[in-house]
Amino acid sequence: MRLRVRDAAELLNVSEKTIYRWIARKILPVHRVNEQYRFNRAELLEWASAERISISPKMLEEPEDAEIPTLAEALRAGGIHYRVGGTDKPSALRHVVEVLPLPGEVDREFLLQVLLARESVGSTAIGAGIAIPHVRNPITLHVAQPIVALCFLEHGIDFQAMDGRPVHTLFTIVSPTIRAHLNLLSKLAYGLKGLPFAEAVAAQASREEIFQAAMMLDERIAATTSAMAEPRA
Repeated sequence: MRLRVRDAAELLNVSEKTIYRWIARKILPVHRVNEQYRFNRAELLEWASAERISISPKMLEEPEDAEIPTLAEALRAGGIHYRVGGTDKPSALRHVVEVLPLPGEVDREFLLQVLLARESVGSTAIGAGIAIPHVRNPITLHVAQPIVALCFLEHGIDFQAMDGRPVHTLFTIVSPTIRAHLNLLSKLAYGLKGLPFAEAVAAQASREEIFQAAMMLDERIAATTSAMAEPRA
């Protein structure tokens, strides 16, 4: 989403004059579009966080036109990767970050450190050899659309899972918005509980087989959501 100067001023709780001053000093992330200044919400939030600048609660609101992809769409965008390296949690996550299809401007080392920081709070392993590493503040990442990358590790590793089993399957969520992040996380949690999608993942099936299972899961979720939304007679 491209914001105007007045939008940036409102989100950062400052005057438009201050925004222009920061632009002149070249300290504010800004883009020139048709000779006009435009801002990216995620870039503004990351910059404000780094500079310890107070922000408006509106910064955390989702844009009305924000689209949430289906799990199958997010998975195709993130890709399915086999025989991913790593002998422990840090090295496995490093290999995962290396294979993620991310824009060139994304700082992969920063992303790795954020993922490791999240793991230090508590393991993202959910049992049965599966973990869902993700960042706690997804809105600060410079990605155009949410992605889910599925990585099958070459070797099972200790992820401090509650069931004690080594982890061999990682779903990594990278999203520019919190809403999409939580939506995809919920779909994964639902789909990995005994449904055909979980079976395809457990079997480390082919990419197309897993994509097909993800599409079936999306259809099931849509049907369930529609049924719940129907008014009762």
